Amino acid sequence: MSMLTPPGMGGQYRITGDKYPRMRPRRRRARLTLSVVASVTALGLVGWGTLQLIDVFTGGGGTASAAGSAGDCVKRAVASASPSPAAGATAAALPKPAQITVNVYNATTRTGLAKDTADELKKRGFKIGDVGNAPARFDQKIKGTAILLGPATALKTSLPVLATQLTAADQRTEAGRKGAAVDLIIGNAFKALTPQATAAKAITALSDPQPKVSKKTC
Repeated sequence: MSMLTPPGMGGQYRITGDKYPRMRPRRRRARLTLSVVASVTALGLVGWGTLQLIDVFTGGGGTASAAGSAGDCVKRAVASASPSPAAGATAAALPKPAQITVNVYNATTRTGLAKDTADELKKRGFKIGDVGNAPARFDQKIKGTAILLGPATALKTSLPVLATQLTAADQRTEAGRKGAAVDLIIGNAFKALTPQATAAKAITALSDPQPKVSKKTC
């Protein structure tokens, strides 16, 4: 036994030559390294979980989601701006003023009103049929501006076109009425036809309706 060996410590703790016993456990450094790796991994998992929660509550998706929403908004705007096939068919079916025959009747006590109105409608391209006093059922019984009267087939054809010349007139149809002609029966509140420029724009709008673009917040 070496003189440097403490009393009672033999075996592996025996000091021989220039070698000294290893007093610290060898596994302490390995355990410390494992603890550091575990802590870093745990922090990474916590951070990833936090990002997932943020995405859930804020809608997530980032730039790709925003681009998709913008694209959907554009598609909806284009779809709403496109005129429907039904609108195009209705516009194509409207007759021109030259294809509409108008009978002009005066239901007021003012003389010459029917003739003057008929002459103005003729200048605007309408065909003129009968001109004179209104039938007894309408004579002096119309308090409004006028009544536009025609067959049921004129409701979405001739009457809307004639109504552009007198926007305040009441449009009516008669069941069983024959022929395509329509009546303009002048009432007590009548003063004049709609200005020609305004009426022309209204006819253009009927023949070629502009698409309605709805405003949407995306």
